[in-house]
Amino acid sequence: MARSEFPDRFTLADLLRLLSESAGVPEGIDLEAEDVVDTPFYRLGYDSLALLQVTGRLKREYGLMLPDTIVADAPTPRALLTVIAHARAA
Repeated sequence: MARSEFPDRFTLADLLRLLSESAGVPEGIDLEAEDVVDTPFYRLGYDSLALLQVTGRLKREYGLMLPDTIVADAPTPRALLTVIAHARAA
């Protein structure tokens, strides 16, 4: 797959799309819920492997390199979006 240009703004919807495409949507989880942005990934049904799959896609599709420690450093979608924003600005 060719690399895409990174969007000007990487949103929660973009992140949730990558999560669901990489790891699916766990049964009983509503990714459209208002509080999903601050819900820990483990409560959303995503483990460290799912997050590593997302960081791998970010690297392959957009050339964005994130450290493997991101799994521990970003426990919620909001935290991961912040890390992505900082990585893009660096």
